Amino acid sequence: MGRPHRSWWPRSSRTPCWRPTISCSSERRAQNRARHPGQGSAGQGPDPAKGHSMVFSRLAGVFRRYRDARQDAGLQDGAFVLRVRFGLAVMRLVPHILAWKAFGNPRHLMRIKQGLGLAHTAAGLPLSGPVFADPADRAAGGGQIVIVLPVHDAHDVLCECLDRLERHTDLEWRLIAVEDASPDPRIRPLLRSWAERMNAGRPGQVQLIECATNLGFVGAANLGLAAALQAGGQVPVILLNSDALVPPGWASRLVAPLLRDPEAASVTPMTNDGEIFSVPGICAGQALRPGQVDAIDAWARKLSSAIAVAQTPTGVGFCMAMSPRFLRKVPAFDAAFGRGYGEEVDWCQKTAALGGRHLGLASLFVEHRGAESFGQDTKGALIAEHNRIISRRYPGYDLAVQKFIRNDPLVTARMALGLAWAGTLGEAGEGVPVWLAHSLGGGAEHWLQAQIAAAALPSVVLRVGGAAQWQIELYPGGRAEPAIVGRSDAFGLVKDLLEVLPRRRIVYSCAVGAADPLRIPDRLLELVRPGQDRLEVLLHDYLPLSPSYTLLDENGAYRGAPPEMENDAEWRLHWGRLLKAADEIRAFSRSSHDLFAGSWPELRDRLSVVPHALLAPVAPVAPPPDSAPMVLGIPGNLAAHKGAGVVCELARRLARSGRAKMVFLGQMAPEFSLPGNVLAHGPYRREDLSALAEQYGITHWLIPSVWPETFSFTTHEALATGLPVLAFDIGAQGEAVSAAPNGYALAYAPGADLAGRIETALEVLA
Repeated sequence: MGRPHRSWWPRSSRTPCWRPTISCSSERRAQNRARHPGQGSAGQGPDPAKGHSMVFSRLAGVFRRYRDARQDAGLQDGAFVLRVRFGLAVMRLVPHILAWKAFGNPRHLMRIKQGLGLAHTAAGLPLSGPVFADPADRAAGGGQIVIVLPVHDAHDVLCECLDRLERHTDLEWRLIAVEDASPDPRIRPLLRSWAERMNAGRPGQVQLIECATNLGFVGAANLGLAAALQAGGQVPVILLNSDALVPPGWASRLVAPLLRDPEAASVTPMTNDGEIFSVPGICAGQALRPGQVDAIDAWARKLSSAIAVAQTPTGVGFCMAMSPRFLRKVPAFDAAFGRGYGEEVDWCQKTAALGGRHLGLASLFVEHRGAESFGQDTKGALIAEHNRIISRRYPGYDLAVQKFIRNDPLVTARMALGLAWAGTLGEAGEGVPVWLAHSLGGGAEHWLQAQIAAAALPSVVLRVGGAAQWQIELYPGGRAEPAIVGRSDAFGLVKDLLEVLPRRRIVYSCAVGAADPLRIPDRLLELVRPGQDRLEVLLHDYLPLSPSYTLLDENGAYRGAPPEMENDAEWRLHWGRLLKAADEIRAFSRSSHDLFAGSWPELRDRLSVVPHALLAPVAPVAPPPDSAPMVLGIPGNLAAHKGAGVVCELARRLARSGRAKMVFLGQMAPEFSLPGNVLAHGPYRREDLSALAEQYGITHWLIPSVWPETFSFTTHEALATGLPVLAFDIGAQGEAVSAAPNGYALAYAPGADLAGRIETALEVLA
């Protein structure tokens, strides 16, 4: 739960949210309100301190957030170094700070957050295009190849491997199989029978080498490589694991880069389990279902060369084409790597020192059933031991790999193949969900992450309001962390990538903060393929009703209906098209349902109300004794529309009257300054709410929001403790407290003394 402290700025969490208020001309401020309304003062405004003192207090608050975020990430800096880092980070961000001040565009705010390590979501790598190429532009190689196939046990997958080699190899080929004294008595007869059959049709096509004793992978591979060189050594050699399953037309694509580039020493395709060549997540293995390899590869072969080939720090030997020129220079793997893992890295570093380049090829996808021959425990031990050898021999290798992972030149292709992988799992039913989400955190985002983590199948998030106009996040089923994240300002590129999904469930969750919210409806409609995809609209915000997504006017007041805006007619036209095309429109409170139905009465019968469940269980709190002093708890992060100004004013009044103490659980926006009489705990976990209430002796809760929430998790969590909960009688928060026996709805009126109304209610409840 963390150690409480009394600083005006609460301790930061790993996912902080802050929206700085920056003064500007009245004309510019009015323009910003039209773009991003509801962010100004509401009720009582920020602390009245002016000038330099306000600037420094805000900067101090942001510095604390920066410090705590680095500590949460495990980064320990001395005080001086920390201040220098912060100063340099702020200096680098000056252009974005000035742009945010001038234009109020959330993209600049997100750049600031990311630059300080305070963003809610990971910044994706830049995506590039074109994604797909015309058939005439897809290069393939020709000529002859030699395949070296070390074999050790794994009978069942070996059968599949041989069958696919026979059916799918599209070049003239010879195969050298090295049977490495497998304990399984079925292996050698299988290889003999298969070689005999293949050689009957074409003598000499398969050479079978049978080891008297087990040599380990490196020894077996070296026998095969030596045999390939003895046969002439003038054609590409492909080292192939016996647990690798190749798709149709694989060989010509794999060797094409070797034939085009005389400096290319090796080529490795993408796979489901192959370290930096893995899909969907880099360096993260993913088992495949039967037939998936061919479906994924069908998209791989369509990729353009602009995104499908990249230089890599190494190849990976599950399926690696080797240049005959460089193989003659380094004809064998180092025997120090014994049973395998790391030998291809060593070979690649040696050939790189001789001028060779190693390439990753995304226009070919090969399945790898990793560790079929060794088992996962043995594999892990071998990797650890051999990594130490590599680090000693090549001190710069680890940094090169980390740089590759950090920049990932194959990110666009990896995203396309990852989506193809997801699409093969989501063909049945309603398809793969594609969630349109914002970048600001909060209840809607927490709910979305819970939905994704609970899903058995993959999910896609199309995020707006970040450093780029669009960010794509691909989540494997059952995980709340994305496997891959990419960003782009080009919607056409995003649309091309999502086209890989055969069936899609397009779900609008929240687009607050989008750079151009007026275009969001049309973009979503572009993604819906008639008769193929489903469209759902979730009413987590009021953006479809008004540019003022909180329904607050330019004075920060809610007046019972969407405020009049200059572009209302155009706004309703665009968003109305989306709502009318939706297969489902779901509200989470009756109050938000009624607001939407009032604006679009023709949609009333299609609007459903399905309140959210709590995201985490909240235990009831034992009622405090009558003699206990009144302690008012304020849970949740606060900004202007969440009632931050009301809380600050209430705190000042309670400091004078001494009627109640205040405890704030959450984070306060930097433009507001809590008086010193408020105990600020900082961020908390939902599961800890009841324990915190008991720890601080909280007797009452206050939900100070001054906008009509569409749903309020915080309100329902506070009610679940059983303690009295006060909230204004607007929106979902007012609806919730009005329906609860421990709820107290306070009359809201725009321009009223809201802090005074809360103070009066506390007098009555005392």
